[in-house]
Amino acid sequence: QAWLNEKFAPELLESKPEIIECVVEQLDHMEANLKRAKRGDLKVSVHRMEMERIRYVLSSYLRCRLVKIEKFFPHVLEKEKSRAEGEPSILSPEEFAFAKEYMANTETYLKNVALKHMPPNLQKVSLLKSIPKPNLDSFVFLRVLERQENILVEPEMDEQ
Repeated sequence: QAWLNEKFAPELLESKPEIIECVVEQLDHMEANLKRAKRGDLKVSVHRMEMERIRYVLSSYLRCRLVKIEKFFPHVLEKEKSRAEGEPSILSPEEFAFAKEYMANTETYLKNVALKHMPPNLQKVSLLKSIPKPNLDSFVFLRVLERQENILVEPEMDEQ
């Protein structure tokens, strides 16, 4: 569910490190169980296929998050800095370190390749203004898992 939500959301969603850790532990446990199983058993190949499917979903989830971090890194870091004290983080500690390093490397690259060759009044660039924000007004498709009663949909106002 976290993978599908992240895949179809226009912005970076809250990090789920406990789910990732649990899945990795389960994969390690399954791998250890498969090493003890007989070689020619049909169950072994079925379990290996299931493990590969789980690894695919996990890597796709992490890859999707990294793509969004790379695409919107100034906005992601700004949102992380401005979040309230009790509010959950949208980045795991590893993702936060990656985003900060990515931003520093991008700034260094821009300065070395382009900005140092420009006139002094144009040598400053704001990454927050120059990199597009996630489009929060884009369409999001969803699937209803169970019947819901009394759903209120408010009419759009001019400012929405």
